[in-house]
Amino acid sequence: MDAVPLTAAKGRTAKGKAASLVLLLVAEVSAMSVWFATTASLADIKAHWTLGPFHEALLTSSVQAGFVVGTLVSALLSLPDRLDPRRLFAASALVAAVANLAILALQPTDPLLPVLRLVTGMCMAGVYPVGMKLAATWAERDLGLLIGLLIAALTLGSASPHLLAVLGGVDWRVPYVAASAGALLAAVTVCFVGIGPHVAKAPPLRPGNALEAWRNYPLRLANLGYLGHMWELYAMWAWLALFLNESFALVMPDGGGPAAKLATFAIVGAGALGALGGGWCADRWGRTLVTSVSMLVSGGCALVIGFLFGGPPWAIVAVGLVWGISVIADSGQFSATVAELSDRSLIGTMLTLQTCLGFLLTLVSIHLVPYAVAWVGWRYAFAVLAIGPLLGTLAMLRLRAHPAAVRIANGRR
Repeated sequence: MDAVPLTAAKGRTAKGKAASLVLLLVAEVSAMSVWFATTASLADIKAHWTLGPFHEALLTSSVQAGFVVGTLVSALLSLPDRLDPRRLFAASALVAAVANLAILALQPTDPLLPVLRLVTGMCMAGVYPVGMKLAATWAERDLGLLIGLLIAALTLGSASPHLLAVLGGVDWRVPYVAASAGALLAAVTVCFVGIGPHVAKAPPLRPGNALEAWRNYPLRLANLGYLGHMWELYAMWAWLALFLNESFALVMPDGGGPAAKLATFAIVGAGALGALGGGWCADRWGRTLVTSVSMLVSGGCALVIGFLFGGPPWAIVAVGLVWGISVIADSGQFSATVAELSDRSLIGTMLTLQTCLGFLLTLVSIHLVPYAVAWVGWRYAFAVLAIGPLLGTLAMLRLRAHPAAVRIANGRR
């Protein structure tokens, strides 16, 4: 496979940077909409078709499994660093749009539907981490904020299906059509995104490049911190709605269904503020500090919120908002840390591998929570998620004490 040469003119203007980042933001959010299409459609699907628990879970987990497969292949082949990232992004978004649109020819119970969702997830490996690499080429001591901006937009995208569920009455096909249209828009938009000046010559094809994430001790610590964060994040997002629904039903006369959905949207959506605030703070006071504080706060919320189950909804929402903000505030900073610690020619590969490992771990924690509920109830179920932030904090504090910490925004300038 021949490397595609990347050219980036020096002395890009601030206007060119702003325009490229706005276009990148639009492309990233539009393409990632296919990830959440099933979430927005599931309520209507369940109202008209009978799905077994395994099939229902498969509609969601197949996307994440596909993402893991796609990122692993991409990292082993160093695709984000050997190909023009805009072309890789555009091709991935285009294939995702086609796979997502093909679902309309199937019934929701068709066994081919999870296969198409798997293909969609694989394509997202050419979108999410590649978008972060594109943002990193423009960074001038503001990498945390730039990646935080992308994470904030994606957080709002994750929250939007819950708002759609409040409105109700949406045909299950509509989210798939809208998501495919978004992916097509992304494929076109990303072609107009400029590549910033901070881009290196493409590395040779060497599958062993991916092992640098483990061989390099500071990178290993950053990735371990990220794994601790991911253990908590997606399991919290996946099961928060059910927790709120069952809790509100115990104390609200109308069963609390609409209120629980609206609260879920607010709590998950509030993470956009956390992602932006975390990026701004990390660029000034240090990534290891911000990630450590964020994980301690979010882990504390995971321990506390279960004790409020069946209690006053306002108290649960208050703790939930703190959790929603803190659980995502550190997310972009792990990516920024990896980008700063990596060989510049391997930034895309390291970011892709990082997300691969993180999403692989989420498949474990997401499926663990229902068993925890069955064993110990909601009072203690979320407490198992606090294990990740605790171990992640220890890893980031060790990185903070390592000499390599001077290479990242670590509050030591």
